[in-house]
Amino acid sequence: MSESAMAIIKPEALKSFIWLQMGDGSLQQIEEEVAMFCPMICREIAQTGMGSSKNYPISLPPRVNPSSLSLILDYCRFHQVPGRSNKERKSFDEKFVKIDTKQLCELTSAADSLQLRPLVDLTSRALARMIEGKTPEEIRETFHLPDDLTEEEKLEPLKNPTDDPRIRLLNRLYAKKRKELKERQKLQDVEVEERVDDRSVDDLLSFINGGHQADSKGARSAKNKKKNRRRKDQSNDSSTDATNKTHRKDAPDHSTLSHEVDVSSSNSPSRHPKKHKKVLKML
Repeated sequence: MSESAMAIIKPEALKSFIWLQMGDGSLQQIEEEVAMFCPMICREIAQTGMGSSKNYPISLPPRVNPSSLSLILDYCRFHQVPGRSNKERKSFDEKFVKIDTKQLCELTSAADSLQLRPLVDLTSRALARMIEGKTPEEIRETFHLPDDLTEEEKLEPLKNPTDDPRIRLLNRLYAKKRKELKERQKLQDVEVEERVDDRSVDDLLSFINGGHQADSKGARSAKNKKKNRRRKDQSNDSSTDATNKTHRKDAPDHSTLSHEVDVSSSNSPSRHPKKHKKVLKML
């Protein structure tokens, strides 16, 4: 091949590529020097010779999705270039992990599947900073984790192999809360026992078969009887009042009669003594 022909050939044409197969069956071609930066892919090429063509691609683990693989390849392309300073690498890494929580978790899982330890350490430190100083409830909210633990499981004592005084204090607090939880549970059990229905089976069956309806009917009839009794009492009271009023109208006015008797007696004391006696008897 002439020198002019060599000059026309692009540098990319001189590179060798590796074929990768995703979990969904799609194929992706990447540079071999970049792929060799991942220990898992490097081992597959060395031991099985896979990846040289699209007919024999290297199958990636299921946890490696296209989005995570794209980020991993960007990381490898930057770090596989020789001659970069530590300051440049550090600056790149700080910007690289500034992604959303879900994507960062997927990236950590994918890097672990490809055995890319430097990237696993980088993303793990970023996740640790996100949960530092947060309560378990806040951590579940941050990572959208379900709260599937019981109260007893949440208060389980923590392992303390280094005898950390903070963990000792936390375990002491957990023990106190566990005791309070047991006492509260005992009180609830006592209340449930007090509410237990002690009726016999026959009573319950009669209640189910209409005893309740009979009771309600009996209660209604008792109410109706009370109402009828009240009405009779009211009618009796009204009739008694009317009778008393009639007697008052018909009865003579004693003051008037006494006055007439006095007047008649003063005018003619000796004319009608018998009538006078009769009037006095009537009074």
